[in-house]
Amino acid sequence: MTDLPALTVVATDPTPPYEQLRRQLVALIQNGVLVGGQRLPPLRQLASDLGLAVGTVGRTYRELESAGLVESRRGRGTRVVDDPPLRSAVEFPSLRRAAEEFVRRARASGAERPAIVAAVQQALDGLP
Repeated sequence: MTDLPALTVVATDPTPPYEQLRRQLVALIQNGVLVGGQRLPPLRQLASDLGLAVGTVGRTYRELESAGLVESRRGRGTRVVDDPPLRSAVEFPSLRRAAEEFVRRARASGAERPAIVAAVQQALDGLP
């Protein structure tokens, strides 16, 4: 496994530790420092290195996986995906979740893709 650049978690920062770690890893992936196929440290190792609970690092890895940046497989560890998603989807996971919820509701009401896209465009055009 290749050495990762120094990751830090600041205890006095009001941002939760998992989010501090997530942001740093996102930046490393988006900037090409961590590349497709590169393995992240095992949960226990990174937790120990940073003085965090294993569950905290696990949450970070789950967030990265749900954003499509890494894949975790038993026996293979957690690795950076070959083609990470666009920056905006990763930097604003709450935006992505809100968009997914909007699409689910729109489809449940019978709207199809063109109408959904038009509604979003109209909302964007109507807001400052």
